[in-house]
Amino acid sequence: MLLNVSFGIGSTLVIANLYYCQPILIQLSASFHVTYDEGGKVIPTLVQAGFGIGLLFITPLGDMLRRRQLILLLVVFSATLTIGLAITNNLLVFEIISFLIGLTSVTPQILMPLAADLAPPARRGSAISVVQSGFLLGILIARVLSGIVANFTSWRIVYCMSIGVQSIVLGGAYMLLPDYPVKNRDLSYLGIFRSMAKYIITEPLVSQIMLTNWAASACYTNWWVTLTFLLGGPPYNYSTVVIGLFGLVGMLGVITMPFFGRLLDRLVPWWSIIVSTVCLLVFQSVQTGAGGISIAAVVISCFGLDLFRQTQSVSLSTLMFSISETARSRLNALTIISVFLGQITGTSVGTDVFVGYGWRADSALFMAMYLFQLVVLILRGPHCPRNRWFGHEGGLEFWKISPSKQSQLIASDDPENTGCGRLTVVCSEKGDAKEGTEEPC
Repeated sequence: MLLNVSFGIGSTLVIANLYYCQPILIQLSASFHVTYDEGGKVIPTLVQAGFGIGLLFITPLGDMLRRRQLILLLVVFSATLTIGLAITNNLLVFEIISFLIGLTSVTPQILMPLAADLAPPARRGSAISVVQSGFLLGILIARVLSGIVANFTSWRIVYCMSIGVQSIVLGGAYMLLPDYPVKNRDLSYLGIFRSMAKYIITEPLVSQIMLTNWAASACYTNWWVTLTFLLGGPPYNYSTVVIGLFGLVGMLGVITMPFFGRLLDRLVPWWSIIVSTVCLLVFQSVQTGAGGISIAAVVISCFGLDLFRQTQSVSLSTLMFSISETARSRLNALTIISVFLGQITGTSVGTDVFVGYGWRADSALFMAMYLFQLVVLILRGPHCPRNRWFGHEGGLEFWKISPSKQSQLIASDDPENTGCGRLTVVCSEKGDAKEGTEEPC
């Protein structure tokens, strides 16, 4: 548990690199003597572009390299590059370094598969929930902290602070990160991308998870983007400071999430995703019905959408990691890419609909997106054979392991390790798994 908490804290402090710039864009534009359009809009775009490219080209390396060394190297690079942000007086140099910092700030997405590898199967959901909560807290905390520090000092102090924070992360990672062995010694860099494409085409579960994550991410991003428009206009007309306080409500939902981790460990992931999605639909309907006329509805929706989006996300990651033990970094990269595409969709479509048709039309549209997620999930049941695109074969069991009796689970072969054997896993009443011998066909 201590190691998972340290992973979560590390994720919080590293992912903050992507968001320090957002509250200080006006100060950056003034400091570099450019208009907001020339500087303010370009810098966060470059940071996110670097992060997206890092997700695709760096995070899958966790399946072919030692992750301890990879993580330490990335933190050294990001901390060193941040020195350049703190001292440069050239906008072009600042923009290039911002892109490179986004590229090297993918450490949390390498930590998450590592946490899944280190956790026993019965505790995997809890481990993932802690790391993911740290990731999301980093997004919220960075914006608040950067705005406060820059308001009382200078934007350069924000990046000096970041250098110190990343130095702490580096020291903690050096002392605590285990040297987990390489899982795919014969895998080439090009082979990584071939296998990722193969998973999308040949594994129905991967496509189901990516579609669900894309739609869920679009809904969640739309909520936070359009919330500023809603609260800043009539009938609320709140100031920027008051609007920012709603981030604390979202933060409460994120902090609550790890307490549900033990429950998620017992549920079949498909069911926890279904329940979370239904709850998201309910809270979105509250927003659709009263979000523009009652601030209580906005607060309730804010808490519920944050809490159950994180519950849904953890369950989707747990399900994705169950597909292959030797390809978790690549599977996580596919998961985060679908989230990243959803963020783009939610931001662009949500903004256009809100501005053109109002808050209720925008909220109703994304209610439909939650219904789309339910359709995608229901088309393929919780125990459907892995090679089937549709169906509900295998039943609809709710719990992973019956608490009142023993059961035997037959795990099919990992797609990375082709062969005709099968691994027998015997589970006791306490849920402890014991590996049996490989049975020949």
